[in-house]
Amino acid sequence: MWKALLLIYVELDVRVRIGGLPKRRFHHYLPSDAMDDAIESFRGFPDLVRELTSGAATIEYDIKTIVRPLTSLTQRSEKEFWPSPDDTRTELDQSGSSGKCDSVFVLWPQHNFERKTSVPGGAWGLAIGASHWTNGATYAAVANAPASAWRNEARGEVWLHEWLHGVCHHFAQRGFVMPERDADGAELHGYQRSPTIGWTDYYRDLMSGTVVKNGRSLGISIGAWAESSVGSRTAAR
Repeated sequence: MWKALLLIYVELDVRVRIGGLPKRRFHHYLPSDAMDDAIESFRGFPDLVRELTSGAATIEYDIKTIVRPLTSLTQRSEKEFWPSPDDTRTELDQSGSSGKCDSVFVLWPQHNFERKTSVPGGAWGLAIGASHWTNGATYAAVANAPASAWRNEARGEVWLHEWLHGVCHHFAQRGFVMPERDADGAELHGYQRSPTIGWTDYYRDLMSGTVVKNGRSLGISIGAWAESSVGSRTAAR
């Protein structure tokens, strides 16, 4: 059983410097319908994990809405910012302190689609493996998105994708060999995206250790999920 926590920031109020320009303010709110879309997708994440591992891996989750604004972002490059563990530290320490959960997710209003303003960033989501920085949990941030984005894939897929980055990091540390680029490696290994279920064919093989490369099976074996208890994950960190 993996314990997951979703932190939802309904307000963003930051000033960031983009390139050599003066700092620019971004003040965004997460509309209720956008929050509903994200939560509906997130609730599909445990079902997807269970389905793709034939029940070997299961997710127990909690969702917390954060009242305070998100007032800082971490700069990853000249034109890329994200809510790192430094920016969510208050909630991370309160709700996701070491041992309380295995995976932390952050939903944040990167975009204001009505005003057409967006904090410069990379992909829809960004994830890192467990470390002291993350209080021993895998950590992923996912931005708000148009309603169509949540529905143009398997229910819960974006959360699964980001989670797998951290999970692959964990199992790689335990000696399992991952496919190149782990959760991002579908096309490299000959998989094609389905218009209805996204990349889940690849994720199923990744989560069962059956991604084949040069005659070798790569990924997380089904048996590894049962062996990776909460206690053993904590010890591995």
